[in-house]
Amino acid sequence: MKFLLLFVTLVLLVGLRAGKAQSPPDYLVYHQQMMQAEELLANRHYPAALAGFEQVLNTYDYVFLRDCQVATQLALHVGDKDQAYRWLRRGILGGWKLSDIKRNRFLEPLRTGLAWDSLRRTYDAMRTCYEQTLQQPLRAEVLAMAKKDQQLALRNLLQLSKQAKERFLNRRFIPHTEWQIARVAQLLRTYGYPGEKLIGNRTSMQRILSHHNSISTAYAQRDTLYPHLQLELLQAVRRGELAPADYAVIEDWYVVIKSDGQQAAYGYLNPLTTQEVPLSDARRQRIGLRSVALRNQLVEVQEETGMDLVLDGVFWVKGKLPIVSYR
Repeated sequence: MKFLLLFVTLVLLVGLRAGKAQSPPDYLVYHQQMMQAEELLANRHYPAALAGFEQVLNTYDYVFLRDCQVATQLALHVGDKDQAYRWLRRGILGGWKLSDIKRNRFLEPLRTGLAWDSLRRTYDAMRTCYEQTLQQPLRAEVLAMAKKDQQLALRNLLQLSKQAKERFLNRRFIPHTEWQIARVAQLLRTYGYPGEKLIGNRTSMQRILSHHNSISTAYAQRDTLYPHLQLELLQAVRRGELAPADYAVIEDWYVVIKSDGQQAAYGYLNPLTTQEVPLSDARRQRIGLRSVALRNQLVEVQEETGMDLVLDGVFWVKGKLPIVSYR
């Protein structure tokens, strides 16, 4: 029985990863379809929203973990435990950790009974299958780069005076980050963007690029390294390697710092002004990211239902994106 379950898991994984078409899919279409399902969710049409999520998840071989997580919770919310377990298993095959599943209070009704016992018995096999889909040497290199980057960023914060910070930036951090960004350009050309799809990690590369973009206004205004990467990053979004929300955070740092805090792109660092919302929504549409209004509506759904919709943003943006009259 154990070997049969492992065989079924392997067959399922191969089915998910194997290509179904000659031309690679355009993930802008994927995200646009997901946003249509999110519109239904924002309007509390839960069964229709679940159907929308499932249609997209059944169409694409590679899907973002976040979308499996939302589909799992939606299925449970409408009372379909069998579907909830289906998307829960696919989420595990896409990197969903058992520890994170256990921490999600909304999923507590799933953590009991024979189906849960079966899932726990097969979890290690599914996790092993998932890890075998990742580019492990690339993952190790990116994690090491991010660790070094974080260490130097922390040392910069600990400098006691403005003069000391400037010396550290010019002598240590700027040479370091310029080498890192040059290496990032090589990785993009060789492998693609090292994010959730390729290395099972969304934060490390995002942190490296965001740290580079946040050095100073003067540096951002003269920088040529990041601008040369922007088109390649947008192409990575279309290939499904870079989540739109992750690109938005990286770009937001660049716009805010380069403008010395006078502008905002996506509203994660600086709050958007009323006048900036249409431009932000246009930027969001370009990368397949939900509008400000839709995001804020989904926050309301989270608060009403208790579901975790894994919305875009970073740790300092927990609720709605604020909109102000002026900055």
